[in-house]
Amino acid sequence: MTPPPIDDATPEQKGPKGSRRARDLRRWLAPAAVAAGAFVLLLSPLWLPLILREFAFFRVRHVEVVGARYLDARDIVDRLQVDTLASVWDDTGPWHARVAAHPLVRDVDVGRRLPGTLVIRVAEHVPVALVPASGGRGFQAYDVRGVALPIDPARADVDAPILARPDSVMLHLLSEARIRAPALYHRMSEVRPGGAGEIVLVLDSLSVRALAGITLQRLADLEPVEKDLARRGLRPTELDLRYRDQVIARLP
Repeated sequence: MTPPPIDDATPEQKGPKGSRRARDLRRWLAPAAVAAGAFVLLLSPLWLPLILREFAFFRVRHVEVVGARYLDARDIVDRLQVDTLASVWDDTGPWHARVAAHPLVRDVDVGRRLPGTLVIRVAEHVPVALVPASGGRGFQAYDVRGVALPIDPARADVDAPILARPDSVMLHLLSEARIRAPALYHRMSEVRPGGAGEIVLVLDSLSVRALAGITLQRLADLEPVEKDLARRGLRPTELDLRYRDQVIARLP
């Protein structure tokens, strides 16, 4: 019995029907391959760190703290609790939470610099005023929230005016001045109560009387008056902002 002949003709040789089937198959395979590749790339952030964290090459060997002025970098490192087997590819969530719990930390970002460095970027709660501590024990640094910060002004260089008490209105004014009018803020050495509903600001050695609700915009009226007095060689003993649209200069 004679075996059936072997059909080794290509799809193109088989005629229009075979050629059409081949073209349809190629059209289906091309987008399927692209979709499969995209799916693998999409999932790579999930599985790639799980693989890389097993390599000793990526063990944490250094910790870099960026943005710390009042914070002790060693305190941040201790809070991380990084052990000898930790990898830069480990979940950063626990590290983030430990640093964020520090009372001086306003915001934190935990990054990595390959192969073995953790980069901790912190934003601090900044002191805007120094308030006399109870019992005459020096001064306590306060931020804009009215929260006492764990900063020792005797050891840290805290450039902030003295405030009689942690008044929220004045703390917000000082914070705004520190950001928007730093030259004016750094001239302020003290803010103390004046008469009823009044305050006295000491700019360098010059006293400025104002209403307790004074705004930064109103304080800006001091600059042209001071320049005019300096041009005329006059040194006032006090400037008064208590009267609407006026700056009264009291001379010796």
